[in-house]
Amino acid sequence: MFSRFRVGRVLGISGHLLNRSQRLKPETILPASQSSAVHRSNTRMNSTEPYKFETLAVTKPLDHVIQVELNRPDKRNAMNGTFWREMVDCFRQIADDADCRAVVLTGAGKIFTAGLDLMDMGSNLMSSDLEPSRRAHLLRKLILFLQDSFRTIEKCPQPVIAAFHSACVGGGVDMICSCDIRLCSSDAWFQIKEIDIGLAADLGTLQKFPKIIGNDSLARELCFTGRRFTAEEALQFGFVSRVSPGRDSLVKEALELAGQIAKKSPVAMAGTKHNLNFSRDHSAQEGLEYMATWNMAMLQTEDILKAVQSGMNKEEPVFSKL
Repeated sequence: MFSRFRVGRVLGISGHLLNRSQRLKPETILPASQSSAVHRSNTRMNSTEPYKFETLAVTKPLDHVIQVELNRPDKRNAMNGTFWREMVDCFRQIADDADCRAVVLTGAGKIFTAGLDLMDMGSNLMSSDLEPSRRAHLLRKLILFLQDSFRTIEKCPQPVIAAFHSACVGGGVDMICSCDIRLCSSDAWFQIKEIDIGLAADLGTLQKFPKIIGNDSLARELCFTGRRFTAEEALQFGFVSRVSPGRDSLVKEALELAGQIAKKSPVAMAGTKHNLNFSRDHSAQEGLEYMATWNMAMLQTEDILKAVQSGMNKEEPVFSKL
């Protein structure tokens, strides 16, 4: 067992900060009115009132965990105009939800998603009312907006776990490439479909998929041919980290994983996700320098003291909201 002095030296924590750890346990009995107020401030808000959407169903199945479900089962969860707007609104709300520490993304119905809703979005993509240069300008703005719908998943400080079953096609692959962890059921299959409808995937697959699987040749094969690949293949080349027997067990495993993540320090978790994303897109040296700048502030968190003291006392730490 480490002494308090040795733990302080290992972590570089001053005696003054270590003395603060004595105050982490509520030794003073508060008046009843103050005690109930503190209890209310630390109690999870169960309401999902802010999360009201047409194409997404949002629930809070566990403490500090939000489940976002694609909710157009009659349309095979195809991504229409409303969906793109609501994804931005939903994940921006989640990013600002101090009670949320992990997110699980699922799909309702028989399949996860059929990708872009061409019937709904076709008019935006093929409009010919304007001369070419002006039409190109509007198309670029549209593509950037659609890209931002999935970029909000990356920008969200909470880890996002994609748990998908059956088909994940086209835009669905773009979407899950923006998630932090990917789990699937054994019946899942994937298709980078855009090549078959005359366009290059433009919402993230070409930029992220090769980095995720670490096999440029295979990535190009799948992007050039548009062929389906199975859950077994996805696991083999590292696109997913787990395969579950069916949808029910898949969602259960995803929620259990989210629950484990939600128990960790939200300061540490947000910093870990942010710096993983930064380092993916920069050199190792740039990532290290950025990390030093990030942690010169974040190492001052009380969460370190809570984690150390809980470990010494063989207790599970309880962290404040971010």
